[in-house]
Amino acid sequence: MLPRRGHLHSTTKPMSQRDWLRLACTSGIGASLGARLIERYGGPAGVLAAGDAGWREVGVPSAVRAALADPTNTRIEETERWLESDYHHLVTADHPHYPHTLAELTPAPPWLYAIGDTDLLRYPAVAIVGSRNPTAAGLDAAREFGAALAEAGLVVVSGLARGIDGAAHEGALAANGMTIAVCGTGLDRVYPAMHRDLAGRIADAGLLVSEFALGTQPARGNFPRRNRIIAGLCSATLVVEAARASGSLITARMASAAGRDVFALPGSIHNPLARGCHQLIRDGAKLVETTDHILEDIAAVLDGFRAPATHRAASGDRDSNQQPTAADDPEHQVLLKALGHAPARIDELIARTGWAADAVSSTLLILELEGRVTIAPGGAYTRVN
Repeated sequence: MLPRRGHLHSTTKPMSQRDWLRLACTSGIGASLGARLIERYGGPAGVLAAGDAGWREVGVPSAVRAALADPTNTRIEETERWLESDYHHLVTADHPHYPHTLAELTPAPPWLYAIGDTDLLRYPAVAIVGSRNPTAAGLDAAREFGAALAEAGLVVVSGLARGIDGAAHEGALAANGMTIAVCGTGLDRVYPAMHRDLAGRIADAGLLVSEFALGTQPARGNFPRRNRIIAGLCSATLVVEAARASGSLITARMASAAGRDVFALPGSIHNPLARGCHQLIRDGAKLVETTDHILEDIAAVLDGFRAPATHRAASGDRDSNQQPTAADDPEHQVLLKALGHAPARIDELIARTGWAADAVSSTLLILELEGRVTIAPGGAYTRVN
């Protein structure tokens, strides 16, 4: 497992922690309102000194003003007790590990609750997101990309959800790499409950973060806010299997709006869970087949953190310098030759080429889109001459 890179030197509590908690633990003050108050008054002490009249000027509702004026809020004391653990943190805008990528958001979240190694917030990161009900191939791809990106020295960020999210975290942990789970609840809750063990392993070897106060239960409106944090933490977002109406597409669009790279893993045109990825590609996301495709695009971000990576495909041993995009691509020719002139299924093509399943699938998709192969209802592919 990873060493606790940040635990020994990140346990000092900010001097203004109680002032921050007065804001963070007041119901009705989220990232947007909290950011407005801090921008107006320069910090939590200035916000508290502004008093009712100052809060009214910023548009704080009367009920929230009354709660903010009460220094005996029991949630503050409960959170202070929670923060007594060396592995529990409140990462505020003035914390040394507050990530500069989040600071670039408008508005930037003023605080994050965290369990684990906050030092991970300083490393370059890539998000892996996707369907909560993926195919077996999608789960394999998420694990493989999670492991390969972690091996390359990147932090793998996802949302702890079942499906692609969990597989991405698992891949990073299996590679003894860095991973951050962004949660849509308070950190005294685990959602979904099936990931309680996974959350514990991430807390031990990586980091759990949330902008939600302790005690916050899962609610529909929490997850777009969680997705914004995922997108904001990362230099790039990879989408693995997503339907057209998917929270993963929201994350990808948030990442794009923040000026971050978006990558999508293609799949069969007959797979409903590939349609969201194909839509992203049509909208300008980059089609990705190997980890090198991602690493090459974000190389500038990695400068100073590690030596240039020369990793091969997350899914197999194909030459990472070859990018099958042109009609005469040599790898296309290899697959066409393996296909021959009789129908063949993907498992047969895997055996004939020695390629990994998603390498065969992604190349078949390109050939299918170019009109060079067709797929029969039973799943067999045929060359178009």
